[in-house]
Amino acid sequence: MNEDDVDRIDRNRRHFLAVATAVTGAVGIGAATIPFLSSLKPSARAQALGAPVEVPLGSIQPGEMVRVLWRGRLVFVLRRDEGMLSRFPDNSELRDPDSLVAEQQPDYAANETRSVRPEYLVVEGSCTHLGCAPLEDFEVRPSEGWGGGFFCPCHGSKFDLAGRVYKGVPAPTNLRVPPHRFVRDDLILIGQDTGAA
Repeated sequence: MNEDDVDRIDRNRRHFLAVATAVTGAVGIGAATIPFLSSLKPSARAQALGAPVEVPLGSIQPGEMVRVLWRGRLVFVLRRDEGMLSRFPDNSELRDPDSLVAEQQPDYAANETRSVRPEYLVVEGSCTHLGCAPLEDFEVRPSEGWGGGFFCPCHGSKFDLAGRVYKGVPAPTNLRVPPHRFVRDDLILIGQDTGAA
């Protein structure tokens, strides 16, 4: 073998090693990039927490309430009966009867019942004082001036059957009405806001 053959073989080896190293490096970088890029995509759980939640209404009887989670927040869906709709307290007993404090509810729920349809109340189940979960107390007790609503046992905040806060309690604002809409007469979608349906 002469010197030219040795140089040619040596060049071929170097070229092969350079190409093999470049390909191996590219594959390694690609393999390392895939998990990194995947970590930037929200998990299925995170996507579910931010997604709208469907609430079927067919099984909720008048006077009953269901609880659902939307974006990690507790949401109450109350089907008010005629009696409940007739016993809202006098506005003089409420801190903000017209819900004038900003961002308490969407425009389509800015009414006395704070709802799209008077029969259904949709509110976040988080006391506006310190975030405790109020309990439902729909029993009427006239001797106590209580027509039913929500009561926070932690510090005594009270809300009426429209989620409006009473005067003289620690909670500063009404219970928040999340964005929602009726998909059908028997189905509410919480987390999607397209106005009254």
